[in-house]
Amino acid sequence: MDSFRTSLACGGLVAALAVGWLALAGTATASTPSQEEAAKAAPVQAATPHEAYAGTATCLSCHEDQAAAVTQGPHSHAFKAGNPMAPQGCQACHADTKAALGCEACHGPGKEHAESGDMTLIRSFASLNPTEASETCSSCHFRTQHTFWAGSQHDSRSVGCTTCHSIHAAEGEKQLKKATEPELCSQCHRTIVNKTLKFAHMPVREGKLECTSCHNVHGSSNVKLLNTGGSVFEFCVSCHAEKRGPMLWEHPPVTEDCTTCHDPHGSNNERMLVAKTPFLCQRCHVTSRHPPTVYEGNLLNNSTNANKIYGRSCLVCHQQVHGSNAPSGKAFLR
Repeated sequence: MDSFRTSLACGGLVAALAVGWLALAGTATASTPSQEEAAKAAPVQAATPHEAYAGTATCLSCHEDQAAAVTQGPHSHAFKAGNPMAPQGCQACHADTKAALGCEACHGPGKEHAESGDMTLIRSFASLNPTEASETCSSCHFRTQHTFWAGSQHDSRSVGCTTCHSIHAAEGEKQLKKATEPELCSQCHRTIVNKTLKFAHMPVREGKLECTSCHNVHGSSNVKLLNTGGSVFEFCVSCHAEKRGPMLWEHPPVTEDCTTCHDPHGSNNERMLVAKTPFLCQRCHVTSRHPPTVYEGNLLNNSTNANKIYGRSCLVCHQQVHGSNAPSGKAFLR
């Protein structure tokens, strides 16, 4: 009985202490506002540029011919906190960004340069190497299509942002230095762009596609800087879905690489083939049941299969070369 009374007394004491602590905690919570409430109650103060900055107005007082980039160009109206010309209101929440720094967001603090006129006191992209210039651009452009820029084929070959883009003297869309993408890309990829001028139907030449329709020039995790897919075949069937498969009877070269037979940059042959038929097919099928060489006169007299190839091509009969789902489609016949 005594032990029971002792336990009961201890339990009452613990309960009383707990109630007291809860009361104190409630009082503290009621009297001390949370950080979120305090932030809301505090007056909003716009961040002021560092004293080393001169301001866009000062820059344009001398560089009037560059005003279009910050008043009309893409950098003037993109509503992002990190954008050089982002609205002043962004600073209320993003005081640590480059909001509203204008010219100096890219060229760096310019007060000393503005006062002395010394060109060495301002960041001039004309004097920077491509890697240094790209570091400035990638401080904002590092997401989505620019994610894989670092270490990409162009970056590793000292081709930087300013090699292709110009903020103040762009001739084409996307701040390009040339009027069109093929014209720009041809400065380095001359042999590839020249293929688009060949005889056969070519969407790029006709303006239906452009280089970036297939390639992400800013870097990609896929082969050949392709936009999607882990292989050439996977990328091609992202548009040509009817060739995707799987097929009951598959043609191995098709599933390996479409460019085995087609040249996607242009060709003088129909269907953008790399060679005319039947010579295209005979690059692999040199010992088939048909005669391996086509236009030899002795085949007409010495071969019972000559009538299958004379004046024709393989695709006259084997039309389903991309694969067949017919039970009897082993030979890809029509």
